[in-house]
Amino acid sequence: MLEAAILEQLKGVYQALENQVSLVIKKSDHANFADLKSLVNDLASTSSKIVVIDSDESSPLPELAIHYQGKPTGINFVGYPGGHEFTSLVLSILNADGKGKLPDEAILARIKRIKGSVELKTYISLSCENCPEVVQALNLMALYHPDFKHTMVDGGLVQDEIAALGIQGVPSVVKDGKLISSGKTNLMELISKLEQEYGVDDSMNSSKNLDLGQFDVTVIGGGPAGASAAIYSARKGLKTTILAERIGGQVQDTKGIENLISVPYTEGPQLAAQLSQHIGEYDIKLLEHRRVKKVINDGDVKRLELESGEFLVTKSLIVATGAKWRELNVPGEKEYLGRGVAFCPHCDGPMFKNKDISVIGGGNSGVEAAIDLAGIVKSIKLIEFGETLKADTVLVNKLKTLANVEIITNARTTEVIGDNGKVVAMNYEDRKTNEIKRIDLEGIFVQIGLVPNSSFIKDVVETNKFGEIVVDQKCRTNVQGIYAAGDVTTVPYKQIIISMGEGAKAALTSFEDLMLK
Repeated sequence: MLEAAILEQLKGVYQALENQVSLVIKKSDHANFADLKSLVNDLASTSSKIVVIDSDESSPLPELAIHYQGKPTGINFVGYPGGHEFTSLVLSILNADGKGKLPDEAILARIKRIKGSVELKTYISLSCENCPEVVQALNLMALYHPDFKHTMVDGGLVQDEIAALGIQGVPSVVKDGKLISSGKTNLMELISKLEQEYGVDDSMNSSKNLDLGQFDVTVIGGGPAGASAAIYSARKGLKTTILAERIGGQVQDTKGIENLISVPYTEGPQLAAQLSQHIGEYDIKLLEHRRVKKVINDGDVKRLELESGEFLVTKSLIVATGAKWRELNVPGEKEYLGRGVAFCPHCDGPMFKNKDISVIGGGNSGVEAAIDLAGIVKSIKLIEFGETLKADTVLVNKLKTLANVEIITNARTTEVIGDNGKVVAMNYEDRKTNEIKRIDLEGIFVQIGLVPNSSFIKDVVETNKFGEIVVDQKCRTNVQGIYAAGDVTTVPYKQIIISMGEGAKAALTSFEDLMLK
């Protein structure tokens, strides 16, 4: 039974429904079927537009389909959609009626151009914080594509199936038994992958609406720096737009935030939602699910060409694209991503219960990951390239109290070794002796820091050897009219509060320079 407070909240959410959404459940003898039945009945109680239909079909597992105005939407859930996936179910009902936060028309058109018939399964863990983003993105595609079926599958109920597919990480998106996406991703990246996998219907391509217009300020990036830059620009009365893969950026992946001054505690998704809300208070054109392909400097204006085929022109450009997880770039890493190689300990940790693993990286993220995983796995080898761990002393001291963790320093990871579709070992070089050593294990968590997202502009502005955009004290790059802020720059200390300040500074500098023209 859902709590009374949640039911009241859902009544408010579903007030917007205009047409009938049906929750169709198959008969099942599974132990979780009664819970599923109770859940759908509770949801139906929140709106007269939601109805429960008992199907004549049977299933060995609890199974639910979403129908809209009597027709299948292509959205299915196998298992009890609780935990983090409860939100996916709630949103699928809302989105089926065209309500809630939806992609803009250009993104929807791109989804419709993917060649059908598309049929996918996403294997998830109910404790996975990154899984809902993938499930919700594919559910949206099913709603707007004429021939698209997507099924969420609770991996905990189909362990034999998981083993047969060689899945060792979630979320894992599978097409006809073939893994096509594993781990954290977003709507834009999924669209790109499906375009490559299925192809694009060129007959539906159109040059219409590709010109997004001209702006005073364009901000690339929707994290703390980008949001701050856009808000400050809009407050100055400048015609402003944000291009972003998703609002929040890397903040979305942060569990607990305790050092944002005046906010004793918050979590990444909550802060991202607040950034989005604040952006919405101003006349800012938000172009989400976009990635810039090329920046052309035409002197007084900059032309931005997007991977979607769209383009725009702007007087000032503020780059606030942040950073992403750094990869090892060794043989076997990409081949075994999702099959033993992982980046998110919170999401994929449960997949390695009672197994031998390694964590690569001795900074705060690596040591924190090892501490979190130690209570789940059998043993951990923490591999650090340098002579000592770089993490905060309090974390290192905690790590050293854990009996199932071994610390190996002066070690360079050289290879990920797999067999029969999964990781079985890794090799590393002892940097003191140059000897190559092997560790037999079943999982590798890569936690070696971040790399700046600057590749799209590195040939336009100056970057350092790490790929960071070089800026002066007022966020100017070496190119007039282009500014940068946050983790993508040379500014030291990659912190949320610093990024927010740098974003504001970049916007004020941009305004100052525009006024002097």
